[in-house]
Order: sequence, then structure tokens, then C-alpha cells
Amino acid sequence: MNLVLFGPPGAGKGTQAKILKDARGLPQLSTGDMLRAAIAAGTPLGVRCKALLDKGELVPDEVVIDIIGQRYDEPDCTGGAVFDGFPRTIPQAEALDAMLAARGRKIDLVLELKVEDEVLLSRVEARIKAGGVLRSDDTPETLKHRLGVYYKNTAPLIDFYRRQGKLKTVDGMAPVESVTSQIAAVLDTVPA
Repeated sequence: MNLVLFGPPGAGKGTQAKILKDARGLPQLSTGDMLRAAIAAGTPLGVRCKALLDKGELVPDEVVIDIIGQRYDEPDCTGGAVFDGFPRTIPQAEALDAMLAARGRKIDLVLELKVEDEVLLSRVEARIKAGGVLRSDDTPETLKHRLGVYYKNTAPLIDFYRRQGKLKTVDGMAPVESVTSQIAAVLDTVPA
């Protein structure tokens, strides 16, 4: 099964992807992790990405798709994968569909973790107050900016995948265990 986890920043996609990896053996394909690994390994694509990032430029979609394709071709992905953090735009979704189609595969399900902005902001503020480990971009101001980018660029994917009949929504505001249970219930209805 190939699954896309979709939702605003801070919705819990990474958390749920790790749970799915442990519970169902679906590798978590995080574009950020893959880019960092390619750079660290010094692969030709990694060298190209590092040069772009060092200049403050974004890594082009075709390069990201190449990295995803290389990772997807590894043996642990023969049963599918969880795409975490990708696609973020309709052109990326179309490129992902084409990459998978070239391998005789497809996206089987897109799970939207629906969370209200106020809840996302309160989660960040609670982590700050608790003195929790924060990422450098884990501030209310940065989250507000990231939400703006999400609604402009990524939210259109909701209709893109709904029109394909692949979109299911779960309540991402519930406790982690409840979100995990909701996801399991949806996955159990998808034909193998």
C-alpha cells in the first residue's frame, strides 16, 4: 500500500508515519530525511542538492522525485510506503503519480489529518511553556507563516485527491492513540 499522510504543519504526520512503520511495516519516506541522507552520503544527487541549498535555493521537484524514486526502489518498499511531507503541490503530486506509474504502482490512499489552526498554535505554545525540545522553526510566528504557505500551495491537494476518490479524513485533534486508531480503521477498509 502506498499512502500519503497529508495535513498542516504540526498535525502529527511524522508521528503517525513512524507508528505505521512499526505497526504495518510501511517505510516512512520523508523527503527531508532523504535529502539529508543523500547529502551526507555524497551521492551525485546529494552533491547537487547541497550546492542548491548552500546558495539558499529550493531543490527542484524533479530532483526530489529522483531521490524519492531511488529510495522507493529499495527492497523495504516492495509492499509500499508512507509518503511524509510529499507531495506539497499539485505538480509534485502529478510527478509522484508518474514516478509510481512507471513502476506499475499508484497512491492507494491519502489520509488527511484535520487540525484547526488554533490547536496547532496551542500545541507549539504548550511545548514552549513545557520547555520541550523545539525545532528551530517551532515558534508561533514561524508556524503562522508555514500555515500560510500550506493553505496557498498544499491545501489544493485536498480536492486533487478527493476527485481521485483517494482522500480520507481523520480527526487530527484527537489524542495520538485515537488518531492512530482512526487511521487503522481506515486502512482496514482499503483493499490489499
